[in-house]
Amino acid sequence: MSDKYNTIELRASYGVGRQMGEQLASNPFEGVDAEAVAQGVLDALHGKDSQVARPELEEAFRTIGTRMQEKQAQQAKAQAKVGEIFLAENAKKDGITVTESGLQYEIITAGTGEKPTAKSRVKTHYHGTLIDGTVFDSSVQRGEPIDFPVGGVIAGWTEALQLMPVGSKWRLYIPHNLAYGERGAGPTIAPYSALIFDVELLEIVG
Repeated sequence: MSDKYNTIELRASYGVGRQMGEQLASNPFEGVDAEAVAQGVLDALHGKDSQVARPELEEAFRTIGTRMQEKQAQQAKAQAKVGEIFLAENAKKDGITVTESGLQYEIITAGTGEKPTAKSRVKTHYHGTLIDGTVFDSSVQRGEPIDFPVGGVIAGWTEALQLMPVGSKWRLYIPHNLAYGERGAGPTIAPYSALIFDVELLEIVG
């Protein structure tokens, strides 16, 4: 650790700059210039006039915003295509059932209990990954099952759970339109991501 920031004020000042840098780094635009960013901060702190006229700033923000939107749209299309190809190939495998909605599932353990309805509340264990194997959520890893209303989750889960007898364990392959769609979810699930879940239906709790 550096001894340069050896007072509360210096550490807080560094922390403010660090937070600003992390925010920009999390959603950068192509061509961002760190020196220009720093100069803008210095000028603002010292009460100096802007070195770029307001109309030019606004035009630059609009142009960069448009470029970022176009880039995100291209990335989304690519992500959707990757998922579509994966699901098309997966559907050809033995043991895969494809429903009318496009949901795919594979029965790992066939339960014999009651099937929940859309109004039921259920307890499950689950393990969720992207199609590349990246884990984004797992009650199995946390070591504690979760209960929730069948109608209160993503569409792919709502559909699958109503087909599963209690005691079943299924692997679900969920197209993006039955998952988080164009929004994505959190830092890991990008827009238009197909998802894979291992779901064990433990009981109907209500």
